[in-house]
Amino acid sequence: MPLSDDQPHTRTRLPVSEQPFPQSSYRQSRPLRALLTVLVVVTLLVVAIAIANRVTPGTGSAATGGGGSADRAAAPSTASGAGPAPSGDQPVGTTVNGIPTGFPHTDQGAQSAATNYAVAIGSADMFRTDSRHGIVATIADPGALTGLQNRLDQGFSGDTVARYGLDAQGRAPKGLTFVSRTVPVGAKAAGYNDNDAKVEVWCTGLTGLAGEHSVQPVTTSWFTLTLSLHWTGSDWKLTDFTSRQGPAPMPGDQQAATADEITGAVQQFGGYHFAR
Repeated sequence: MPLSDDQPHTRTRLPVSEQPFPQSSYRQSRPLRALLTVLVVVTLLVVAIAIANRVTPGTGSAATGGGGSADRAAAPSTASGAGPAPSGDQPVGTTVNGIPTGFPHTDQGAQSAATNYAVAIGSADMFRTDSRHGIVATIADPGALTGLQNRLDQGFSGDTVARYGLDAQGRAPKGLTFVSRTVPVGAKAAGYNDNDAKVEVWCTGLTGLAGEHSVQPVTTSWFTLTLSLHWTGSDWKLTDFTSRQGPAPMPGDQQAATADEITGAVQQFGGYHFAR
């Protein structure tokens, strides 16, 4: 029965916990909660990225300056299967006859010296008497100089240079370019003390006459030089060396370059004075 206007009205107040929320307030709270959630997630991602950038991979320590973990992370990898990291000291600051000299009195210094001496021994200058004598005088220990000089003079005799298509003075025929370059691939110490060192240098080499109608085309070879060195008080010097073939990798399936391409490469790409 409907109440008349003159009848008293009865109002009932529900407990606070049972009072319904206004619909408009509820609708406003949902976007606010979503926005707060997004801000929290973005903040956590930023913090995680910042931490990851400050940690050196594989060490779990924060990067530091002055030779810290960040510097170690930049060093060559020695992971399983990658082989030993490249070794050798920084290039020396002095040269004699174009050959680096003044190597450190360390195992690494001996390896660097042997590597550079391998390049010198395998160069085209060894096929000419005057330049060969200059090279040997630069790299040889004074006590071994005469023996090495005689041995190398015999090794680069007239018969040898003729076999490579050169004349008695080690000059190539007109229109052809003689190539002899030794390229070290790696080095390892085979023995070391304060006075003497023995170093093995694994090398690949280019040898031959570049140019049209060459009967001695440029070919590659793989060999290992074992160099014995003596500390003279100021530098490592050569006392003896031996050579053996290999190890040679499987040849690739690249097409051999033409005579003109090889000649152009030899004339345009100079060799290196410092090997490592």
